[in-house]
Amino acid sequence: MSKTLSKPAPVKADLNGHSTNGSSKKAERIPVMKTYKIFIGGKFPRTESGRYYQPKGADGKPLANVCRSSRKDVRDAVVAARGAVGGWAGRSAFNRSQILYRIGEMLEGRSAQFVHELVLHGATQKQAEAEVADAIDRWIHYAGWCDKYQALFSSVNPTNSSHFNFSVYEPTGVVGIQCAGSNGLLELVSLIAPVIAGGNTCVVVASEKHPLPAVTLTEVLATSDLPGGVVNLLTGFRSELLKPLVAHMDINAVVVADASKEERTMLDSEATCNLKRVVYPKVSDWSSDEAQSPYFILDTQEVKTTWHPIERGQGGGGGY
Repeated sequence: MSKTLSKPAPVKADLNGHSTNGSSKKAERIPVMKTYKIFIGGKFPRTESGRYYQPKGADGKPLANVCRSSRKDVRDAVVAARGAVGGWAGRSAFNRSQILYRIGEMLEGRSAQFVHELVLHGATQKQAEAEVADAIDRWIHYAGWCDKYQALFSSVNPTNSSHFNFSVYEPTGVVGIQCAGSNGLLELVSLIAPVIAGGNTCVVVASEKHPLPAVTLTEVLATSDLPGGVVNLLTGFRSELLKPLVAHMDINAVVVADASKEERTMLDSEATCNLKRVVYPKVSDWSSDEAQSPYFILDTQEVKTTWHPIERGQGGGGGY
């Protein structure tokens, strides 16, 4: 009696020739980690240094590849900010208000993403939702002040001669901003908004530990009506970027959050190179009312006083 031979099962093998038959478990997928770029002149270049670092999340695992900016990146950002000063300061205060309000609308539309990123950085869901809501409200707060602070703080000064004497506020120019990192979004918004509301442009160094919301904010700015170069944002190490920021001769003022005693000594010394103003915000809680005020706009403003002769009428009396 003849026997029927069964056909052997095909042998599966990987690229190395190893058999893959059997009950071996499927290899765990490795997620594709996002690489975040910096923001200069309305564009997203990679850092010229080619260096990156990986901030850790609440679980201790790397969150992303984040640019480790260099002195050259600071210089490039200052060039972009200086080029945008004339156009931004020359816009009407009402138009700046419209643009900031539009950014607030866009922040509201991407609030879920900001909440998610703050949670990745260690905030609870409730804390993240509260911070995002406060950040949006604060941005709108300064949008409203764009065309009002001049009326409140400017003045007509008394004289003892036949002249009008006016004092008005003008933007100081390019402002460097160093974030501390107590939170990733609210502090950032609280530092940027009053600076640009007053017609300045800025170069911002984001929080070293919490950079994700900062980069997402630049994505909002890039797709808004804000002209390129008004806000430029760098990520990287505070210890590497703070000194190049304050020492740059084309930066007119710097705003530094949570400066240590050693940093203040360095900042005050380096600022003398071009007599730039150094501002240390006195805010202990960025979610409190003390963290928003039109006086923060004045921190990066200059006072311009104008004398104008009074034209006398035909009768010889002073006319107004």
